[in-house]
Amino acid sequence: MQSGQASRTALGVALRRASHQVYDAPPLVFQDPVAVPLLGRAYAKALAESRASLHQTFSLAMRAWVLARTRFAEEELAKAVAAGVRQYVVLGAGLDTFGLRNPYPEVKVFEMDHPSTQLWKRTLVAESKLPEPGTLRYVAVDFETQSLRERLRHEGLDFEIPAQFAMLGVAMYLTAEAFQENLEFVAGFPGCTGVVFDYALPRHMIPENERYARDALAFRVASIGEPFRLFFSPDELRVRLGCFGFVEDLDGEELNHRYFRGRTDALKVRGRSGHVVSARKDPFAL
Repeated sequence: MQSGQASRTALGVALRRASHQVYDAPPLVFQDPVAVPLLGRAYAKALAESRASLHQTFSLAMRAWVLARTRFAEEELAKAVAAGVRQYVVLGAGLDTFGLRNPYPEVKVFEMDHPSTQLWKRTLVAESKLPEPGTLRYVAVDFETQSLRERLRHEGLDFEIPAQFAMLGVAMYLTAEAFQENLEFVAGFPGCTGVVFDYALPRHMIPENERYARDALAFRVASIGEPFRLFFSPDELRVRLGCFGFVEDLDGEELNHRYFRGRTDALKVRGRSGHVVSARKDPFAL
């Protein structure tokens, strides 16, 4: 992300989440009553214009990807809460809406992001007159110069009890060193602490007919100052996740079976590149 600017990829994610609420046929894959209000008047025109490309293959695939990974992350959170976890940390939160619609009054939500992106989001929340729950903590952090640990400690995260983490749409923009540091940070928490994140396969591992779409997307995000940096094979990733005892790695086919099976429209994940992972240190107590 360019210094001093809010994330433009975060806006794209938010528009896809909102367009699903108003344009896609029921049943919705992911219910988000805050997605449209958060965009408010500032992006009402952009949301309306998104309808024109709603049924294009690229738009369908990207929207499905956003919905699937978000739903999976919140399903994993629900399991963690049922097991007694009371802390949820969203790394690279962007315009994520969970903290604004948190159904668990006992769970504290810590949203971490760059100060510019966080200021943008908080401005949208204020302009839209959305209530901010007392369970929500905004943790502004400059990932280049500040310690995640110290910023979270300052905002009240308890390092002595388990926590659930989400890192959606983040890994591809990190260096390998930063990604590993994040994993080790999460693994430092006790018990059934877990993390959900998504990643993409290296270019040579995806079918040739998918490479053009990948290259086009990579060019687009690089042109706005948010280039892709990091890719993994599933085997390489499992090595990196060695400090976690339980790992679930879902590819596009598995996500489609779980979330898009039986739909009468063309909304589904396409291609073999994207994976969503849930990694947990210890099993949930029965």
